[in-house]
Amino acid sequence: MSPRSASVNEELRRRSRERLLRATVELVGERGFEATTLGDIAQRAGAARGLISYYFPGKRQLLQSAVHRLMHLTLQEALEREPRPSGPDAGRELLARAIDAVLGLAHDRPLLMRTHMAGILTAEGFIQCPEQQRLAHLLRETVVAYGSPAPDTDYPLLRALLMGAVVPMLLPGAPMPRVRLRAELFQRYGLDWELGLPPGEEPSRVTRSHGPVRG
Repeated sequence: MSPRSASVNEELRRRSRERLLRATVELVGERGFEATTLGDIAQRAGAARGLISYYFPGKRQLLQSAVHRLMHLTLQEALEREPRPSGPDAGRELLARAIDAVLGLAHDRPLLMRTHMAGILTAEGFIQCPEQQRLAHLLRETVVAYGSPAPDTDYPLLRALLMGAVVPMLLPGAPMPRVRLRAELFQRYGLDWELGLPPGEEPSRVTRSHGPVRG
């Protein structure tokens, strides 16, 4: 049997890494961070425990990459949802979709997103990773489509505003409603309420799932 090519090995590594990221999102969302072990994640992903250490320095870094991947895929799905926006107001629709995608994750996966936000505020802080860079690229492109004359300045502001909206949604014991926070963000950017995906409405087509883990 001839040895696998470099491209085949790279594809296998990519798939293994993605299985670990999906398994992390599933398990932390089900059990919480402390109750999820690296062994649990490896077992759910069908991978060797040592493979996690090959890709990630630790569980906190693995979680951040996993959530950033989920956010990237969710945002991408929202921006590409049919009907695709066009015309002079396309940028405003895209920004509305981006806001709804991020707030929707906080609403739909509160335990996972609360754990993620708590991790960002720890000593390790915000971790740069390929998944985070893909998410950043999509948000920056959305700001460009919206018509920002200074996307390198306005993109970090949008990111900060979204994070600032997610935190009060997830505050234990005193959460703020998504509708109120959405209204504040839409007013900030001059967006009509009907744009994006208002709370309580569903996309016009079935969207793809980001789980469970498969080979």
